[in-house]
Amino acid sequence: MKYRSVAAAALMVATPALAQESNDPIKLTLHDWSGQLITTTLMGEVLKEAGYNIEYVQADYIAQFAGLKTGDLHVAMEIWETTGREAMDEAIGTGNVVSLGETGMDAIEEWWYPAYMEERCPGLPNWEALKECAEAFSTPETAPLGRYLGGPVTWGGFDDERVEALELDFEVIHAGTDAALFAELEAAYQRTDPILLWIYSPHWAPAKYDGSFVEFPAYSAECYTDPSVGLNPDAAYDCGKPTGPIWKVSWAGLADKWPNAATAIKNFSISNDAMGAMVTDVDLNGQTVEATVAAWMAANTSTWSAWIAK
Repeated sequence: MKYRSVAAAALMVATPALAQESNDPIKLTLHDWSGQLITTTLMGEVLKEAGYNIEYVQADYIAQFAGLKTGDLHVAMEIWETTGREAMDEAIGTGNVVSLGETGMDAIEEWWYPAYMEERCPGLPNWEALKECAEAFSTPETAPLGRYLGGPVTWGGFDDERVEALELDFEVIHAGTDAALFAELEAAYQRTDPILLWIYSPHWAPAKYDGSFVEFPAYSAECYTDPSVGLNPDAAYDCGKPTGPIWKVSWAGLADKWPNAATAIKNFSISNDAMGAMVTDVDLNGQTVEATVAAWMAANTSTWSAWIAK
């Protein structure tokens, strides 16, 4: 790409490239939503500028930890506090996976509805309103049950368990892909059809569409692990989802085999606003992930060159 030579020239002036500790490829995992593809590609392309051999590997969001534990996979750039913390903690507890710190982004993932649904379900955003007006969110396929459109099954999130624990008259339908999730939102929003679905941030959707997140009982770790905690004494997950940082993790052997690369990944940091703008370019403006990353790198050479500075 043309930006490569420009970026490389700028890097040579700003900071010496890092030495390659190993010629073996560093394997970064790719998942199924635009933001994660951008984050991972951005880190990978920066590491390439430092002289590393990079391989992108498609992997399941939760199941990837098996490969990270064995060293068959090396780096995962987005583990969300909202849905991945349990799997991350378990993997780190084995000693085979380590945290490389926060990405700089803060995560929200929760049930969301368009503003026009408040007239059809008074009491929103309080979750208890859903107990009285589930049918307002129904479709011909789910009636009289309401329909909740969750993310792909691989994202986790415990939505099925939450519906059961809070005794909500809803059927959980999982979108097949990230693109399908937001295509349904766009179609429903244009027709003012009922819809209740998984929305996450950083993302463009909360800014584009007028709506709100449902306010569930406050999350606690005990709510997820101890059925006696929360509104339902017989079930866990009777609360909202956690919020918090998006983390970077790696195989524990990364720092031994590629120590400077591990440091560079620790240095990686990007804001919700910057990521939201790049996701907008990909999802709404028709740019490829690669072109979006290239444009950001060309405009932010001093930022990413500092990540790989010795």
